[in-house]
Amino acid sequence: MSDALIVSCHGTVARLEDLPAFLRNIRRGHEAPPELVAEVRRRFEHIGGSPLMEITARQAAALEARLGLPVRVAGRLWAPYPAEVVAELARLGVRRLVSLPLAPQSVDVYHAALAPACAEHALELVRVPPWGTEPVLIEAFASALETAAAARAVPRGELGVILSAHSLPLRVLASGDPYEQQFRAMAELVASALVARGFTGSLVRVAFQSQGFGADAWLGPTLEDTLAELRRDTAHVLLGAIGFVAEHVETLYDLDVEARALAERLGYGTFLRMPALDDAPRFIDALELVARRALASCELVGQLLLRD
Repeated sequence: MSDALIVSCHGTVARLEDLPAFLRNIRRGHEAPPELVAEVRRRFEHIGGSPLMEITARQAAALEARLGLPVRVAGRLWAPYPAEVVAELARLGVRRLVSLPLAPQSVDVYHAALAPACAEHALELVRVPPWGTEPVLIEAFASALETAAAARAVPRGELGVILSAHSLPLRVLASGDPYEQQFRAMAELVASALVARGFTGSLVRVAFQSQGFGADAWLGPTLEDTLAELRRDTAHVLLGAIGFVAEHVETLYDLDVEARALAERLGYGTFLRMPALDDAPRFIDALELVARRALASCELVGQLLLRD
């Protein structure tokens, strides 16, 4: 065995008692205030816990079945951590590892989490580039939005659509992170695909949701402001959190609970939410294409080196 893949995600906890440590990781070693821990715990309890890692495991298993290569899951901020996953693969005889972040934007932060362990075990690390504009992924999002819209008899020309992603502190973007630019490029392609399906382009908006606690300035426009602004043009809204590829707290609570309640207060007559892609076959198609492209590029480089 020589090749394997790691699909990386943000990570989350299975036990509520681990929330303080998890939040400490998110906050780069700083303890979370008790009121923040209590609020996050309340949200987890409300939705019955986050299914993120279970879904990610299903995504990895589906991709492994397609590729015939080992595919493992690593969490950037919670177990299974990259170091332990890389060590396991090294023991199995893996010599080349493809890093495929399950966040199509800002992939470098996930690659960087794997790099030290790969160096320690002398594994070649193949870094998948940002893949948010992969046509099959765009098609998967557009199809999922179209299916969600069909749940209510609202003409597509009257249905507002909000394409959202997790917000980031502006200081992160100021340091050169390409996240916003890459997400907007993906959202623009999804919006164009929706217009081709009969949606009205002027009713499609981009928003950045789930701004963090604290004094930092965060990337906007916020989901709350976008819902209020869009209400002036329509009474029907569909949320598509295309910045996420699996259900978790930011979809199951921030959207299904908080955003739904806000939409009701704003007087929306229709509130719809696109389910996350999870392990839908078309999404696994996209992952497979991205993975095979990375593996093929390695083979091509190897052949060129042998010729030289």
